[in-house]
Amino acid sequence: MGYQPLRKEVTREAVCPFCGLAIEKPKEPAGERVRAMPLGQCSGCGAVYAYDATGHNLGAAFSEALVFACNDDWGLAWNLLPDEDYLQAVVERYDLETHRVVPNGTLGDRRVRGALYFVRLQEDIQELTRNAVQQKLRAARPASPKPAPPEPPPAETAAGPLSKKEVEALVANYQLDPVIAAARRDRKIMRHLQRLLCAGDELVRLRAAEALGKVARELVTTDPAAVVSVFQGLFNHFADSSASNWGSVDAIGEVIANAPDLFAGYIAKLFPLLTEESVRPAAVKALARIAAVRPEAVRRRIFFPLLPFVQDKNPQTRGYTALLLGRIGGPEAQQLLKMLRDDTAPVEVYEEGKITTKTVGQIANEALATLS
Repeated sequence: MGYQPLRKEVTREAVCPFCGLAIEKPKEPAGERVRAMPLGQCSGCGAVYAYDATGHNLGAAFSEALVFACNDDWGLAWNLLPDEDYLQAVVERYDLETHRVVPNGTLGDRRVRGALYFVRLQEDIQELTRNAVQQKLRAARPASPKPAPPEPPPAETAAGPLSKKEVEALVANYQLDPVIAAARRDRKIMRHLQRLLCAGDELVRLRAAEALGKVARELVTTDPAAVVSVFQGLFNHFADSSASNWGSVDAIGEVIANAPDLFAGYIAKLFPLLTEESVRPAAVKALARIAAVRPEAVRRRIFFPLLPFVQDKNPQTRGYTALLLGRIGGPEAQQLLKMLRDDTAPVEVYEEGKITTKTVGQIANEALATLS
């Protein structure tokens, strides 16, 4: 057997998946906003890309790229539609240290798990933001490689697809794990859950909302645009005052709470719902749900007094406001909660698949005890 030369490791130039031009190494833009990931822009087609060192945080990478492409205008970013207003693509196994793509995922004794998430806005939208994005990148500093985080455990896979009836039965029985597992392989699961948000049974609606939030948390790492598309559709269900439409508001709260890095910019879109008497309790409840996970994200976005909600004629609004105040905290919150301590009106509270009835006063006193 003759001499066999060692096989040379194969790497590829990092190029834009849209136009094929070579791209620059991602940078870390300076500014008031703290950025989770280095960013860059293709000099050819203007696509913006974010670098995810793990390859498992593609939801956050999508958010970083989209918002940066919109010059940090969250309102613009979250009103854009996938495939209509922008395109996206992922370049896997990108190595920041060498600025190369490593197809086999191994370079020497290193695993290469990084990914670049590209978002290319349509040309008419790019015209509004491109110059500002380029200026920020010119002032940016080079990104430096950081130690790779540990490899996450492999996700469980579903045994097979689930029908609408099967999803409905599982949700009704609060068996959410099989639904979440199936959603990893079948995007129609999200649509099935959306349908259940208008179910006649309130408990089914609430369980479906919880399931949709947990499914969103799973899928933002692999298909964030699909999650964004479903999530944006939740805001289109308030044409009438039917209580069943509350299911969409509950789902909005659950999705934001489960994927706050991607959807925190949507919190402000709940505020107009507070002016609508029919959905006001659900909107306050959604804010309270988000505040349970990210109180600071809700607190810094509330620019209006909560006193009218403490005095609202609907006990559900008062009760959910007490929940919200207990989670965002602060001296003003304690003063407002004291106004509700003796309120005996009943309110239904959903937690972990069950609905329990408490008085507004009970909720307020529990919140005060937590804050003190």
